[in-house]
Amino acid sequence: MASTLDPLIAHLIGLELRLIACRERLAAHTDSEALHDLRTTVRRLRSLLRPLRGLPGIDRLEDAARALGQLTTPMRDREVLAAHLLEHGHPELAQPRRRAATEAFSQVARCNQLSQLLNLLSAIVPLLRTAQRNGVIEHLGRNIDKRLAKQHKRLRQALADPAHDRHRLRLLIKRVRYAAEAYPERQPLPKGWAKALKKAQGALGDWHDHVQWLLRAEQEPELAPLKQQWQAAQDEAEGRSDKALSQLTQLMKK
Repeated sequence: MASTLDPLIAHLIGLELRLIACRERLAAHTDSEALHDLRTTVRRLRSLLRPLRGLPGIDRLEDAARALGQLTTPMRDREVLAAHLLEHGHPELAQPRRRAATEAFSQVARCNQLSQLLNLLSAIVPLLRTAQRNGVIEHLGRNIDKRLAKQHKRLRQALADPAHDRHRLRLLIKRVRYAAEAYPERQPLPKGWAKALKKAQGALGDWHDHVQWLLRAEQEPELAPLKQQWQAAQDEAEGRSDKALSQLTQLMKK
């Protein structure tokens, strides 16, 4: 049991330290990547927690991570849009969005969602150790393996569906990819999978961004002149995602 639980606890502690560092970077406004790094760390935490559902303290911890992710999603979307607008020569549209994104840094640093998540993380290791001593945790490695295999199965099924939902595929790909990084010792990805998953996720992410920007253009008139350009870019990203998904499908059939 220790061989399974010990690396898990080490990983949890490492993620806790990264979240604390992100909080301090956000509070001090040190760099523009702090919010992105916070969200990536939360995503990695959720990938670590998903196969552990049902263990003491895990469900509350997962709920807290989800709440922080939901809070920061619109903030990150605005930050990405601002960077895109600035890169493509629209500083007058980018600057107010950049200011709003920067102002959100302090809000995230002191928000209840982040505080609660860190409090729960600091308490989870003693909970898991107590559960181990009391014999509550049994067959931990086997249960993790089963749940990781189930994530692979869901992705295969979704890829095989002719009417697949790109939003759902993007989510399932993220889960498989980040779970593999969370548990490299449990189920290493077969050769070529990591690269194919990353490529598909990137193409779907580009497509998703343009979907969101087109929706914003319907609500924010100053963005309307960019709709035609964004629609063309979305169509291109959709084509690239279809190709990447086809390659991933073939690879996962082997």
